[in-house]
Amino acid sequence: MAIDRDASPQEITSLVGREVYSNNGVYVGEVEDLRLDLDAEGVTGLALHQLNTELFDAETASARGVIVPYRWVQAVGDVVLINNIVERLHEDDGEIGEDDVVA
Repeated sequence: MAIDRDASPQEITSLVGREVYSNNGVYVGEVEDLRLDLDAEGVTGLALHQLNTELFDAETASARGVIVPYRWVQAVGDVVLINNIVERLHEDDGEIGEDDVVA
């Protein structure tokens, strides 16, 4: 299910508690909160907790969670699907930009 950007707005709180998976089916974490841009009136990131420890290093695991950019979201339904960038980051030893995943 693709994101329909023209669909009627939904309660953003409906994302909280949903599980997040990569588009390859790998569990990433659970949505705990959202990062908002109030000026643009949109979601800019998903704050995840209950992280998949195989994808995130010990430093991240000791943090409260991570924030992934909302631009990574591919689909929203019963679960949230994001692109497989987190898996690729894990394989590349975390060579990422500072704004991509925030602990």
